Amino acid sequence: MPVTLHHVDQARWEADEQVRLDLVRIYQDAPQERMPTPTVEPFIEQHFAGQHFFACALFNDRLLGAVAVQEGQDRAWWLSELCVRKTTRRRGVGSRLMALLGEQAKQEGRVLRIETSTLPLADRVLLSKLGYRPMANPETPTAGMPATSDFVELDPQGKG
Repeated sequence: MPVTLHHVDQARWEADEQVRLDLVRIYQDAPQERMPTPTVEPFIEQHFAGQHFFACALFNDRLLGAVAVQEGQDRAWWLSELCVRKTTRRRGVGSRLMALLGEQAKQEGRVLRIETSTLPLADRVLLSKLGYRPMANPETPTAGMPATSDFVELDPQGKG
């Protein structure tokens, strides 16, 4: 499936009716436990209010998958809420989206990070397959504390 990367920011959201329909459908299809809010549009608008954007998988002029992206102070892109339309799951859309985003980040000298403390095991396994690795905790570990932080980062030598 020839998926391309498409960014949706506040301006594109407001200007393009099809983008609005597709992005809402993507998150309406999300399993209930993955949605932090009970309704989709406030969830999307909350991300835009925080100056986030959505990186989306585009195929045949339709958005099939999306991941919320927030820029960190160090220019790293923090990713959250990856979701793919139910009708196109298990066809590589999410993996392709993450790979395309990894390529763009690499070209721009950015790092991709994903907070993992609340992710299900299946998502952690997928991230590992995509080349994401736990990062060392920047603070000196103390007894009983893990040596890694609660996020993974795309390994620059990895698959991204």
